[in-house]
Amino acid sequence: MQLESTAKFPPPAPRGVARVADRLGAVASFLCAIHCAALPFVLAVLPALGLGFLASHGFEHVFIICASLLASGSLIYGYLRHRVRIALMLLAPGLVLLWTGGFLFELHSGFSWHPILVASGGTLVAAAHVINLRLVHRHEHGAGERTHKHPAIV
Repeated sequence: MQLESTAKFPPPAPRGVARVADRLGAVASFLCAIHCAALPFVLAVLPALGLGFLASHGFEHVFIICASLLASGSLIYGYLRHRVRIALMLLAPGLVLLWTGGFLFELHSGFSWHPILVASGGTLVAAAHVINLRLVHRHEHGAGERTHKHPAIV
């Protein structure tokens, strides 16, 4: 006689929390990408507006760490629900670009790879969040089987 377990892995979280985390992550990643791409052009204006802290390495490092933790947590949770790897496959290079640009390249050194790497990484992380949102939505609305057969169609 076999006993069937009714427990699901991962345990269902409040749907609103997972959606808000992905949406917040997507918006934050896009804002990060815009911030890093535009920062070299607006460095002189920020102190005049009282926003000089946005150009500091400390602010950027904290933002990258928080964005990485939020993205990793929400995308791994999403993967455990829908089992489609495409969002994680965008997240990994996005985080590598973010961390390389944010921690290895200085913002104020000649031609800077910093804005290129960080803006590209932020865009990939944001795209991963958006794809994860769509995959979770499909999974919750009964399209899970089709999603598993066609993971590239999002």
